[in-house]
Amino acid sequence: MDEQDPKEDLVETAFRNGTVTTVGLLLAFSLGFITHWAANPIPWRAYHLVAVVPILAGIALQMRALAILLDIASLQRRIFERANRIFITGLIFTACGVGAAILLDFFEISVRSAVPGA
Repeated sequence: MDEQDPKEDLVETAFRNGTVTTVGLLLAFSLGFITHWAANPIPWRAYHLVAVVPILAGIALQMRALAILLDIASLQRRIFERANRIFITGLIFTACGVGAAILLDFFEISVRSAVPGA
C-alpha cells in the first residue's frame, strides 16, 4: 500500500460546496422542466418516450451525483471527479431529452395548425 499525504488529494471545501449548489440548481431546473412538460395540454403519445427516457435517465444521474457530492467522502478528489463525470453525463442526457421534447412539441403544434380541424 502506498501511503500518501491525505491532504494532497483533497478538494477545497468551498469549491465542493459551489459544485453542490450548481448540481442542485440544475437538478431543480431539470425536475421543473419534466413537471412542466408533463402538464402540457398536448396529449402524450408513445413517441414522446424518445424525449422522456433520456430526461428521466439524466435526472437520475444528476440525483446520483448530488448524493455522492453530499457525502463527506466527496472531498477526496477521485470521488469528487467521479461525481462530476456522472453529473455531466446526466446533464447531457437531460439536454438531449429536452431538445427532443421541444422538437416533438414543435412538430405536434405545427401539424395541428397546418391541418384544418386537427
